[in-house]
Amino acid sequence: MKTTQQQTFPAIDISLALSNRTDKQELCSTIKKICHEVGFFIVRNHQVDNELSKNAFHYCQQFFDLPLENKSLIDKTNSRHFRGWEAVGSEYTNNRPDIREQIDLWSEHSPATVSNPHYLNLLGPNQWLPDEILPGFKDSITSYINAMESLANQLLELLAIGLGLPENYFDDYFGAQRMSLTKLINYPETPAGQFGVNAHHDTGFLTILNPGETPGLEIEMADGTWQPVPVIADTFVVNLGEMLQAVTGNYYIATPHRVCTNKKRLSIGYFHGPSLTTPINRLPLSPEYAKAVNNSPRHKNAGFMAPISDTESGVGDMQGTLQASTFGDQLWNYFCRSYPNNVKQYYPELVTQ
Repeated sequence: MKTTQQQTFPAIDISLALSNRTDKQELCSTIKKICHEVGFFIVRNHQVDNELSKNAFHYCQQFFDLPLENKSLIDKTNSRHFRGWEAVGSEYTNNRPDIREQIDLWSEHSPATVSNPHYLNLLGPNQWLPDEILPGFKDSITSYINAMESLANQLLELLAIGLGLPENYFDDYFGAQRMSLTKLINYPETPAGQFGVNAHHDTGFLTILNPGETPGLEIEMADGTWQPVPVIADTFVVNLGEMLQAVTGNYYIATPHRVCTNKKRLSIGYFHGPSLTTPINRLPLSPEYAKAVNNSPRHKNAGFMAPISDTESGVGDMQGTLQASTFGDQLWNYFCRSYPNNVKQYYPELVTQ
């Protein structure tokens, strides 16, 4: 699939949500249209302090410049909750290694006292470096995560209104023990024939990406071509995940995306998710949404990330069927696809689930 010439990329001015009622309703309608047709958009005028982003990127660079022996102190293989640092090529997408180094930080929870359902094993603490090695790192990144959570909740409120639901619908739906992911990512120059991250859908509800200063993100358009996403100062890139696709009955679909960069690239992704026990049930939407899906082959036939067993039998990478009934199941399937060795290390009895 070839990459297109740069096109105009949809953008929203989220400050309109704080304006009058008419402006807010028009904004919600615009977001609904973009999410149905594209699934990606740029957010500007977001009220997130730019210093938070600058500090977060500063500490990301500081961390990735550390010696291997320091980074290895929080190696993900040391965490039964799949949190921490990993070297280039550790994560797999569609059975292919991603050429990126990263830290995964999930919502902080105490480990579950029971392990049934099995996905409750994902609850746990993050791994952080001792403060004497990188003072200020934890505080800076935690402040950034809190700001992303607030922005994500604001976006979900606008999505709910656009879908004709109460504005607090998703806040109630998400439950209390939420599981969101923040990825601090260091991409080296992408080798020929590979990708910093291979083409994929995201797992959760929605993603807020801070792309940094270096291009490299591409999305697949409806016609099958790939479009570079522009880097615009003081903005965020938002895309939808598979759980939002599932609960809207494919009215919103998770748009495939990938990364290929010709020089070193730092980015920070925030992946907003609900409680692990949240069921993947259809939202109470007007019949017009199901009708729109049935009238669009692209939406009607949209698939999900396929498990390894399916891709090995010939199913397309993103043409699998939904394999989960809860968000916890959805995340567990993600870890089984992306970190099969980690799952086998800690949960050998669950590798077939």
